[in-house]
Amino acid sequence: MNFEVGQLVIYPNHGIGLIERIGQQQFGTDAFSMYELRLSFNNSMIHVPVQNADEIGLRLPVSAGDCDLLFANLSDDFSAIPGDWKIRHRDYSEKVRQGALFEVADVLKKLTFLSRQKPLSFREQRLLEKSRYLVVSELAAVCNKDECQTEERVDRAIDEACAKHQLIAFPANMAVSATVH
Repeated sequence: MNFEVGQLVIYPNHGIGLIERIGQQQFGTDAFSMYELRLSFNNSMIHVPVQNADEIGLRLPVSAGDCDLLFANLSDDFSAIPGDWKIRHRDYSEKVRQGALFEVADVLKKLTFLSRQKPLSFREQRLLEKSRYLVVSELAAVCNKDECQTEERVDRAIDEACAKHQLIAFPANMAVSATVH
């Protein structure tokens, strides 16, 4: 896919960026076309070779029509969470590295649920924070909303998903807690 100057793009594992320039860079005797991309989260400049953009995973943000679909997905129940943190971390890290928003949102839901059950390891906590940033920042940009508004809406959707999963994953606990109160 070819991108243009002024276009918002998603750089996997880093989030939203703006193509500021498309230029040439010389490496030895070879010249390469490069996207010069400014990342939103830290204002740094990244150079991405045009011919490697697809391989790297540079992509357009999801469409505005996908916003409602993603929020619906965020509020849905989710599949079982692997019990072994090493397997979980490997799988979730790979999803975040690849940068597909719906996959990153799945990681966000599951790690949020886990964080409400027990403290996360340092690595999982960082992965939770990164997935949260990636989801909120892309949705805010695509939906033309303030990040705070988007974050609140994401939180409400995840609260719904966690409540649904709690009912399915631990139905006996819910019956006991309902009778205790």
